[in-house]
Amino acid sequence: MHIHKYEKIWLWSGAVCLTIFLLIVGVSAYAMGNQPPSHMETIDPKKAALTAPFDKPALTKIGDNEYEAVMLAQAFTFTPSKMTVPKGSTVHFKVTSTDVVHGFQIPATNVNMMITPGYVSKISHTFDKPGKYLILCNEYCGVGHQVMAVTLEVTS
Repeated sequence: MHIHKYEKIWLWSGAVCLTIFLLIVGVSAYAMGNQPPSHMETIDPKKAALTAPFDKPALTKIGDNEYEAVMLAQAFTFTPSKMTVPKGSTVHFKVTSTDVVHGFQIPATNVNMMITPGYVSKISHTFDKPGKYLILCNEYCGVGHQVMAVTLEVTS
């Protein structure tokens, strides 16, 4: 079978581009460790409010300038609703939902995740600038969605 010269060029160009793309993805995923988060930790959403550590959601100091925020997302509210940390603190957020899918976003930072019932979502962030940060639900969760927010104050 005869393949035209231009077809061969296009086939080889496509194969080379595909190979380069797969190499970039492979190096990024395995050599650099850039892999999507997995939902390794699960929880029964009906019993989440009764299961440790979500039975006592709070901000806890776990080290020097390091905090763990255990939070529960439920119908139009996050618990706890207010938190305060000093400037330069790293906060490890550990969040789950008892009812529907919620969002978890801190504007002007790279903190953004989905809170899915049955799964524990985790993300960490270091707060270098003092001020008040809003933690918002960015996933429509019902008629009271617009009031679902938490204030995180970073003191100097």
